[in-house]
Amino acid sequence: MSAVLVDTDVISYSFKRDPRARPFDAYLESRNVLYSFQTDAELRFWALERGWGVRRRQQLETFLEPYTLIGHDPDISGRWAAVMHEARRAGRRMLAADAWIAATALEVGVPLVTNNAADYAGLSGLELVSFQEGP
Repeated sequence: MSAVLVDTDVISYSFKRDPRARPFDAYLESRNVLYSFQTDAELRFWALERGWGVRRRQQLETFLEPYTLIGHDPDISGRWAAVMHEARRAGRRMLAADAWIAATALEVGVPLVTNNAADYAGLSGLELVSFQEGP
């Protein structure tokens, strides 16, 4: 079973049963799904910002159980620095959160599944999987 790292948006769509999740859910069905500590932090932040109660937060925890959380380590920090440097040298603005997610995928050596491919476009060695429709 091949592994992939999912971006925060993909987990959010699936959790909320957003229609945009359908192609992602089908793609992820037969894969080992990983997610970054950055995504974990974003999801927890959103729960606080939206005032989720204990029950809703527990639903999220249960939803995430089949996924594998990739924690921070010094190699990912080094990769984050390289990602930020590459983006800046190319004249592209990259959010720190997106750079952490990209760095995690690059360091683990797996494709990044995202609905926001433009946020990661042009990063060396980063394989993107997206089901966005064209403009």
